[in-house]
Amino acid sequence: MSELTTPQTFTVGQSCRASQFIDDALVRAFAEVSGDHNPIHLDDAVAKTSRFGQRIAHGAILFALISKVFGMDMPGVGTVYLSQTCNFKLPVFLGDTVTLEATIVELLPKSIARISTVITKQTGEVVMDGVAEVKLPGWLFKG
Repeated sequence: MSELTTPQTFTVGQSCRASQFIDDALVRAFAEVSGDHNPIHLDDAVAKTSRFGQRIAHGAILFALISKVFGMDMPGVGTVYLSQTCNFKLPVFLGDTVTLEATIVELLPKSIARISTVITKQTGEVVMDGVAEVKLPGWLFKG
């Protein structure tokens, strides 16, 4: 069997952490990929007049970090992202480092897991939290 089909054991409480530095290059690249060219993300002069006083990162960059962790780290290759609830708490600015803590909170029938997703920035403040459901690896690829 390949690593994609090797049965894996997952447990409630299992977790993974990953960080991402948010800079101008990342925000501009995300704008190109997503098509979201909102000036609050890209234009210093416009953003300076906003309630935030500076540019903010796209909220979906946080989802991309979660997707990367699910697909590559935990649960890992073969995971399929089914759903995500989220609560945006604070803006993420250029120059911030965000850290995701993903923790399995429930294992359900049919190889589904509920995973808590909490993202903080370097200050320790929570910028987003929520719960995702994923289909665990081991079912997607045939051996």
